[in-house]
This record gives sequence, C-alpha cells and structure tokens, in this order.
Amino acid sequence: MSAMVQSLASSAAEEREWALRCDMAAVFRVAARLGWNEQIGNHNSLMLPDEAEPRFLINPRGYLFQELKASDLIVCDLDGRVLRGSGELRKVAFHIHARIHVQNPAAACVVHVHPRWLTALSLLRDAEFALSHHNNLLLNDRMVYDREGDEPVHVNEEGDRIAHLMGDKSIMVMRGHGVTVVGPTVADAFDECYMAERTAMYQMTALQTGQPLHRLPEGLRRHHHGPWGERMDARLHLDAWRRILDREEPDYAR
Repeated sequence: MSAMVQSLASSAAEEREWALRCDMAAVFRVAARLGWNEQIGNHNSLMLPDEAEPRFLINPRGYLFQELKASDLIVCDLDGRVLRGSGELRKVAFHIHARIHVQNPAAACVVHVHPRWLTALSLLRDAEFALSHHNNLLLNDRMVYDREGDEPVHVNEEGDRIAHLMGDKSIMVMRGHGVTVVGPTVADAFDECYMAERTAMYQMTALQTGQPLHRLPEGLRRHHHGPWGERMDARLHLDAWRRILDREEPDYAR
C-alpha cells in the first residue's frame, strides 16, 4: 500500500478518489502499451467528485505514461494551481484540459493523446471518418474536426476555442496534432478513444490499397449522443486491461 493511502483517513470520498486514481493510472499504462503518447507529452485528466471546489486529477510534467502510478497524479484547480501531489502542471495541458472541464461539465474525463492512426488522419487536408466500418455507425455522429489549430495551445483563448468547438461531441480530431476524447467516466473516454483509434487504423489501411471505400447506408447510423458506456462495454474493457496490469505491472496501482 502506498504512503499516500496509508496517510489517508478511510472516508468514502478518499476511497473513491483512490479508485479513480487507479483507473487513471491503468489508462496511462495501457496507452503506453498501445503507443498513444508523445514521449513525455500528452495528458489525461479527470474531474474529482466530492470536492468543495472544482478540482481535477492529471499527470505531472515530465513522466512517461509507462512509469506513472496512481499516487503520482496531481490534483489541480481550474486556475492551474497544484493543490495536492508533487510535480508541475504542463501549461499546454492546462489550456486544453481546464478549459474543456470549465465549459463542459459533462466532460469529466479528458483523454488527449497522439495515437498513430488518428494522428495520421489529422494530417490529411480533408481529414474525416468514412462511413465504411460498422464502428462508424456509432462513432461518426460523435466526432468533430478542428481545422484551425495550426499551432500548439499556449493561451486560454485557444483552449476556449477548442472547448467551444467540442460542444456536445466526444471526439475531436485536431488537425496536425492528435485527438481529444471526453466522457463522463474514465472508462467511457478510454474505450471510445480505443474504438476510434482502431477504426482509423482500418480506414487508413484500406486507403493504402488505392481502392475506394465502401459506404454504408446513412439510415444505419446510430445517432447516439449519450454516454459511450450506454452502448458499449466500456467498464468491462477497462476492467479487463486492469486484470492484465494486475499481473504484469501491479505497481500502477500504488
């Protein structure tokens, strides 16, 4: 048991925070295995329940995803101040994550990564998901494309633009950059990002044949804008990964 856990009183709120920390740490470790992150860059954040003032968990600057543990995550307020934990909040992470959390309270979890296939899609001039794979029937109505972000995010105004563009969508393909996925829970955001990346892989691979993509009928779209986990086994997926990590990388939950 970590020193952090030993130092905490056994209140329900503290137990819930620790459970959320372990979920977040698991997502960092899985993302590292899948090659989603850009060296020590990229960030995932989660608004904490049971707090008097809005606060969020996020990875501190300077860590590889593959080394992060539950106790390493820092707690920040929406002004970017580190309130608990050791480390520094990276500025670009603050401008993206805090502004999305401020403008969209339903976006409790924000996953911002640079996975291979979605990032490759973002480099195309007319980046867009085709309606070709069965996954697209659910994903496509949940996506938005940022076609204006031609430089890194350094100010709140740019973070506000991104948050406004995200609106009620859950996946943003950011031109020349990567992807941001939001959800009401860690499992929702992780599973939707996973599914979007897999679907981008299928599309980009098919395009390499030089043949045109088949298009599924418009009438088959699912038109689901609610939580991803209402339609998909998001929690079960994350739990499955956690069983793997419990065997192979148990330190993630320390």
